[in-house]
Amino acid sequence: MTQMNAALRKKQRIVAEVHEVALHAHSTVAVEYIGMSVAELTELRRQARAADVDLRVVKNTLARRALRDTPCECMVEHLGGPLMLAFSGEDATAAPRLLRDFARDAGRPVVRLGAIRTQLLSAAQVIRVAGLPTRGEALSKLAAVMLGPIAALVRVLQGPQLKLLRGLVAIRDQKS
Repeated sequence: MTQMNAALRKKQRIVAEVHEVALHAHSTVAVEYIGMSVAELTELRRQARAADVDLRVVKNTLARRALRDTPCECMVEHLGGPLMLAFSGEDATAAPRLLRDFARDAGRPVVRLGAIRTQLLSAAQVIRVAGLPTRGEALSKLAAVMLGPIAALVRVLQGPQLKLLRGLVAIRDQKS
């Protein structure tokens, strides 16, 4: 009886941990990892830690329980087969980008589905999300777009003054 209780407690702990991660994840991706070597899985986990992506291999029954009442609950009905779940932290494109780049080099894992908050995504949509700029890149592009007209205005306002200065320099050079 104690072994059964220990196994039940372990499963409850796994469900609670995955539920907590899923609550705070900005995006979730389910990938099929069959065919990956131990070395490839180890490398994927190392890269995931560096990219602030939480990887979890969880049985589908436990994953379904863990994802209930979370933003990525839309994935529950579509989980099937041996899947690994990848949860992105602050950057919603981190998990899709990591898995796309890793699969490009190693051929595995295969993206099956994903979710950004409550929006279910197909595998093709997850790959498209991976191509989006990160939050920092998007903010810097926005800042550049916003500063463009201001910089142009400054150049226009400086034009007459620069022409006058060049004229004065030309007159000085002629006299000397």
